[in-house]
Amino acid sequence: MALEKATITNTNSGTRIGVQFNPEEYTLNRDVNYAQAAIPGLSAPLLQFAHGNMQTLDLELLIDSHEAHAAGGGNAAGGDVRQLVRRVTDLMNIDPATHAPPVLLFTWGSLSFTCVLAKASQKFTMFRPDGVPVRAKVSVTFNEFRNGDLEAKEVKRETADYSKMHVVVQGETLSGIAAQVYANAATWRPIAILNGIDDPSSLEVGRHLLVPQLPFRDPETGEVMR
Repeated sequence: MALEKATITNTNSGTRIGVQFNPEEYTLNRDVNYAQAAIPGLSAPLLQFAHGNMQTLDLELLIDSHEAHAAGGGNAAGGDVRQLVRRVTDLMNIDPATHAPPVLLFTWGSLSFTCVLAKASQKFTMFRPDGVPVRAKVSVTFNEFRNGDLEAKEVKRETADYSKMHVVVQGETLSGIAAQVYANAATWRPIAILNGIDDPSSLEVGRHLLVPQLPFRDPETGEVMR
């Protein structure tokens, strides 16, 4: 059974580029951002999810015109490998129809990654006697491609999880703040839970409070407050 080769598909044109040699390894990277809110009296800042960052795929492609030329019955010298390298690096060129580089699909076995080519570093490692390169290593970084439609299909949110900040002034209580932001003084519990407040009637002047949007889910009990 032939070894399955990785392919890069230009989803705009349908053009497929098969790699000559499968990469020895690849690296998937993913991280998210959290906003920190420093609250007086607490030993550490409160964390609030801000947003996710794009996932990236890093790998190295070996491109060799010397081997390809010899396998095809040509002389051992081989052609200029830069012509083959450009098939990859040209995926960063702007498509006149979309005014942006094409969206790609990198597939290899069970890996399927919708992306754009963000970076390509070319290193030429073998040359003909006349100095023309015949072998290259291309280190590429693919950035995950997302749009609103893809996000809506994969992520089902009950509500936005954003919060805003409120600075306590003299005489304020949680019920009073809830009346201001929610138009309902009885909905003070989400603010108390998010900020770890035990006594809703006593607030320190100048304290910064995170005020979540409603509905709010208690992270400990799972209760949804509206």
